[in-house]
Amino acid sequence: MPAGALGTALRVVLSTVLIVVPVFLFSTLITFLLGAASGLNPAAGIAGDAATPETIARINAEFGLDKPVWQQYVDWMSSMLSGDLGVSWFSKIPVSELIGERLAVSASIAGVALVIGLVLGVGLGVLAAVYKGSLIDRLITAYTSVASTLPPFVISIGLILVLSVGLHWLPSAGYVPPDEDFGRWLSLIIMPAIALSMDVVADIARQLRTGLVAELDQNYVTGAVVRGIGPSRILFVHTLRNGSGPALSILGMKIPTLIGGAVVMETMFSMPGFGRLAADSALRGDVPIVQGTLVVAIVFVLFCNIVVNVAQSVLQPATKRRD
Repeated sequence: MPAGALGTALRVVLSTVLIVVPVFLFSTLITFLLGAASGLNPAAGIAGDAATPETIARINAEFGLDKPVWQQYVDWMSSMLSGDLGVSWFSKIPVSELIGERLAVSASIAGVALVIGLVLGVGLGVLAAVYKGSLIDRLITAYTSVASTLPPFVISIGLILVLSVGLHWLPSAGYVPPDEDFGRWLSLIIMPAIALSMDVVADIARQLRTGLVAELDQNYVTGAVVRGIGPSRILFVHTLRNGSGPALSILGMKIPTLIGGAVVMETMFSMPGFGRLAADSALRGDVPIVQGTLVVAIVFVLFCNIVVNVAQSVLQPATKRRD
């Protein structure tokens, strides 16, 4: 990476972190206060309806619920920053361990969906821009218009009916770790990932087409053609770099959607993932697990936004950088 681009990237990281840290602190504060305001208490669930005041007091003391709210928050933040997300009120299993067991499922769905979204979105966006005004461009535009309006669960139902019920090509439920059986894992992940990726494909393709069409009309492209530079080099080295800004921006906005959509996909395809852990824990009133899953989701979203901002600064045209 050139020195100027590296310096720009470092400045973007620093400025982004200065924004991310307050956002993280505020988000975690809201997460904690929501748990505290819920009024949920583990004593009734653990000790039962016949619990004595002494038993309730002992259970509250065990989980630190006998302290003032501000002290509970300080203790919770201190533990969280050291990697300790607490323990489940009912199973007594560390929250980080429970999340670690389930996170691979959600990461598989969201990760494969992101790869599909990037590959197909970039491919379709480039094709639509290169063949602007042609039948290919009109077909891609029609697809993006339709795909962006279909909820993932509707696409999931269609995929299950066609690929599972009709053709018997893919299983419709369950999960197997990739290190246990990669082929089985892929066959179980591919349908929810495709359903979750369609909106990402549509938005990236649409935004990339817009950016590339604008760049292909720039004077530097005409100059490159006059100098005899090949069309492939012009497209992939210059215009794709300069015109990818809108697509990267929309990708940063889609990452939280992928996380939230993975929760729906886990329910649709009966997968024991991160989202189902949070939903089941919320129904059971297991506040530490709910808080832990929210914190992990917050960290993931903020980290991905840092990566997107750095990528945008690196891909920004050199003429617009300020060293």
